[in-house]
Amino acid sequence: MVMLLALLFFGSKAIPDIAKTIGKGMREFKKATNEIQREINDYSSDIKKDISEVSSAITKETNEITKGMGDVTSSVSRETTEFTKGINDAASSATNETTEIKNNTAEKYQD
Repeated sequence: MVMLLALLFFGSKAIPDIAKTIGKGMREFKKATNEIQREINDYSSDIKKDISEVSSAITKETNEITKGMGDVTSSVSRETTEFTKGINDAASSATNETTEIKNNTAEKYQD
């Protein structure tokens, strides 16, 4: 039906030229579509690369912060242990001195 209308409207001599023009238009459209798709793919791969770089930098910084926190934790633990040892030594010394004073006082009053 469409072909009959086209034949009546344009005539038999114009139909090959019209088909040729439509074919060229479709090729140009496909070429433009492929070019747009290529540009989108190129752009999206650039974005993926940027995201990957940012992610890598964040991971690196996170690891460095975690290492730093581990170092601080170790340092605090070491200082706490030394402080506790010092307190225990001081308490032991005070206990020994108290016992010695007590013994000396008891000996003094027993005589």
